[in-house]
Amino acid sequence: MHIRENLYKAGLTLFLTALAVAFLIPIIIVIMNSFKGQFFITDAPFTLPNSEIFAGLLNYINGIKRTGFFTAFFYSLFITVCSVALLILGTSMTAWYLARAKNKFSSFLYYLFVFSMIVPFQMVMFTMSKIANTLRLDNPIGIIFIYLGFGAGLSVFIFTGFVRSIPLSVEEAAVVDGCGPIRMFFSIVFPILRPTAVTVAILNTMWIWNDYLLPYLVIGNDYKTIPIAIQYLQGGYGSRDMGALMAMLVLAIIPIVIFYVACQKYIIKGVVAGAVKG
Repeated sequence: MHIRENLYKAGLTLFLTALAVAFLIPIIIVIMNSFKGQFFITDAPFTLPNSEIFAGLLNYINGIKRTGFFTAFFYSLFITVCSVALLILGTSMTAWYLARAKNKFSSFLYYLFVFSMIVPFQMVMFTMSKIANTLRLDNPIGIIFIYLGFGAGLSVFIFTGFVRSIPLSVEEAAVVDGCGPIRMFFSIVFPILRPTAVTVAILNTMWIWNDYLLPYLVIGNDYKTIPIAIQYLQGGYGSRDMGALMAMLVLAIIPIVIFYVACQKYIIKGVVAGAVKG
């Protein structure tokens, strides 16, 4: 039995290692090619940079100049941080209400949020862009509220499941001590929700930071986020600066990778607590 169990663990470890390498290979290739000359990226994409093909930081310098990277980085950072903060605050309070208010209206709202998760974005994107333009939401501040609408379904679902696992006696004791609803939420409920809040923050940050279609439809060229700025490295008739493109992709993924690595330990904890216990 022990031999069979050890063989199983060894095989599983080998499989997962191979799977991890398969996922890392595209990222490694992008990093390698970001330091190569333009010709060698297409001619020898899998060759390690050497003295002949090494371009130094030239691709990064050209990419930053051509894309206005720092301006795009500011817009992406502003939209992502504000959208995620609003999502966490709004959906956690909504989930607390839905979990504690036992009536048909709260049940209807909950299933409405869940239903919104299965509606494809392509079904509503043209109507959404028209409404956003009519309501003057086609700017970095307005798009924050649009992200709140599209991200609320999954966030409310995760938060609601976790809130239902919190013993009601904790809140009843706070009421006896004279604690009002607002103070109770921020002093008692939200600190308990912290692991789930981090999970929601990670999932939404990765989505919003990398999102191309929604900013392109809503704010377009006026306020370029990083994905939109990188797209403009592709010129007419299929021409593109592959060196600058690879370099900008590397710069784009660095912040989100750092954020994910720093917070990844909360993902499984928060998702399991929200999905299983609820």
